[in-house]
Amino acid sequence: MLVLLYEHGDEPWVVLTRRASHLRHHAGEVSFPGGRREPDDADLWATALREAAEEISLDPGTVRRVGRLDTFVTVGSRSLVCPFVATVGERPELVPDPAEVERVLHVRLSELTDPDTWREEVWSLGEAFGGERTMTFFELPGDTVWGATAAVLRRLLTVATAAPVAG
Repeated sequence: MLVLLYEHGDEPWVVLTRRASHLRHHAGEVSFPGGRREPDDADLWATALREAAEEISLDPGTVRRVGRLDTFVTVGSRSLVCPFVATVGERPELVPDPAEVERVLHVRLSELTDPDTWREEVWSLGEAFGGERTMTFFELPGDTVWGATAAVLRRLLTVATAAPVAG
């Protein structure tokens, strides 16, 4: 999974996608570019770059890896999610592949931290899924971001807005 950031108008932005409505899994949902590792991928970073190139025509040569957020396993599909954080020098011109992506979303981080945009709910998922779990939601114009995408955004915002450690 690629968490792509850039600065535009003196503000940090993140790139999301709305998955195509004809897909079998997670149709029409908001997500980050990403997918399953293929045998030819050197590592998970290569997978993230390949998937972003395929889904939104991101030029891998323009991307600078910054780090990685905590890896986790999704509740529903039990998929391992490995979110890599990367930057590009300017707002990228991205073209969605209609086979996978309906739309590319450019979202200001400040919009995601607006109290009117996000909320949390406690869901009871049963003991097989770890009991109760806090679920995060972001309400964007025309889209509700939830699930693994919202969990990654929450982790990203926690890191991005953390106060510096005095030392």
